[in-house]
Amino acid sequence: MDTNDDPNITFNEKGVCNHCENYKYEEENFVFSGETGKKRFDDFIQHMKADGKNKPYDCIIGISGGVDSTYLALIAKENGLRALGVHCDNGWNSELAINNIESIVKTLDMDLYTYVIDWEEFRDIQLSYFKANVIDIEAITDLAFRAVLEKTSIKYNQKYFLSGDNIVTESVLPKAWICKDYQNLINIHKKFGKIPLKTFPILNQVRSAINKKSNPTVNVALLNLIEYKKDVVKERIIKELGWRDYGGKHFESVFTRFYQGYILPNKFNVDKRKAHLSNLICSGQMTKEEAIEEMKKPIYDPKMYQVDREFVLKKLGFTDKEFDNYIAAPQVEHKVYGFTQSIYAKYPILKIARPVINLLK
Repeated sequence: MDTNDDPNITFNEKGVCNHCENYKYEEENFVFSGETGKKRFDDFIQHMKADGKNKPYDCIIGISGGVDSTYLALIAKENGLRALGVHCDNGWNSELAINNIESIVKTLDMDLYTYVIDWEEFRDIQLSYFKANVIDIEAITDLAFRAVLEKTSIKYNQKYFLSGDNIVTESVLPKAWICKDYQNLINIHKKFGKIPLKTFPILNQVRSAINKKSNPTVNVALLNLIEYKKDVVKERIIKELGWRDYGGKHFESVFTRFYQGYILPNKFNVDKRKAHLSNLICSGQMTKEEAIEEMKKPIYDPKMYQVDREFVLKKLGFTDKEFDNYIAAPQVEHKVYGFTQSIYAKYPILKIARPVINLLK
């Protein structure tokens, strides 16, 4: 990556960028192998089983049908965890993703809770993000899923989330590409949206803070405690779970595929493969020379692009001209629409009670 990809990238005196330095720090401090990793892994498994006693489940796993969550579900089953799979359906699942999810839960005998987002509301938020010309359209799904996971944990009295997040494949990602902020979403929709959000899952800032006090949850990144090599993992889930490859990271969603394969590079000059491949270089799963060869391949299969474009534009209600005008329009930074304020800034009256709250803590 360079300054064309990430405007905030920096380089030290040796020409090493901040992403590589950050990866090294995270790997040294949060990735554990050998006996240390095994002990931490086993400890978490025992804690989850103990907490799950007299409950229907030991933990919750977000299931998308992608590599990370699929392997995590397999690991959980192998270690005797009774995991509840949670899936958030935003209306963009590919047929292959649906088949993969069905194969996973059936083979592993896993219960699955699916939250179906109201399509008209979701579509209206997506169109609002298009009109806002901001980069992180995928934030809508990520924020909804976060809210669904929290609400599910309360519903089933669950303390532990098994997270597919992992440093060896997902540490490198420029902040300029992402904005996971609820208030930003609300503000953008308020400015451009047409449909009231009656059912879209959004975390209330105050209520969420209260829930975390009364029902504290723990995110467990088990993949940081075991050897995690993408190619080996893919072979295993294909063989044991009948999983089928999507051909790209997070391509289980048709919209994500179109967003990463066409919208990002053509409107925002972002090719996310650079971050994904850089991460694999940092973790020693790929050489820089191999990554450069990979980057020479087309980002999008031309035939798939044509099919996806027609499908996405029709589903969102765009004409070809309207969409081309959107691609040509300049980017607007997320910060233009505002971010979440602290509880004390949002509710000034709480400042009066702050000393008492701190004392009670």
